[in-house]
Amino acid sequence: MRLFIQKGFDGATVDEVAAAAGISRRTFFHYFESKDDILLSLQSDVGALFAAEILREGPGASPFALVRDAALRVCASFPHDDMLALDRLMRSSASVQARKQASYRQQEEALFAALRALWPEPERETRLRLLAMVAVGTTRVASETFNREGGARPFDAVLREAFDAVTAAFAAE
Repeated sequence: MRLFIQKGFDGATVDEVAAAAGISRRTFFHYFESKDDILLSLQSDVGALFAAEILREGPGASPFALVRDAALRVCASFPHDDMLALDRLMRSSASVQARKQASYRQQEEALFAALRALWPEPERETRLRLLAMVAVGTTRVASETFNREGGARPFDAVLREAFDAVTAAFAAE
C-alpha cells in the first residue's frame, strides 16, 4: 500500500510490489492475479468484517440497527488517513473500479448470510436480502460523499449520515 501511495497505482510495478513485500514475482502471482487484486482483497474483506460483527452482536437489536451499528464500528476501526488513501487508490484505476462492482455483490452475500444465520425464518428472507443490499448501497454512497468532500469529515460520520438518510427516507413513506 505504501508503494501504491508513493508512486501511484499505475506507477508501481508488480516487481516493485513483490520486492516491497519481500517476495518473488512468482510468489506474488501465486497469491494475486494482478495488482488490482491487492486493492480488491481489501475491499472484499469488508463484507466479512461486517458479517463477523453482526454475528458477534447477535439478534438483540432490529436487523437494520444491527447492520448500521456493525458498519459504523467496522468503518470506525480504519484510520482516517488510511481510508482516504485507499479510496483514492481505488478510484485511480479504471480496472479496479470496474472489478470493484463485483465485490459489492460479495459484501451483500456476506451480510445476507450473517443475517439469515440470526433470523432463519423463510418469511424474513426477502427483507433481509434487501437490507443487505441497502446497507452495501449506503456504504457506497457514503464512500462517494467521503471522496467528493476530500475526506474533510471522518468516514464513520459520513456513513452515519447516510444511514440516517435511509432511516428518514423509509420513515417518511
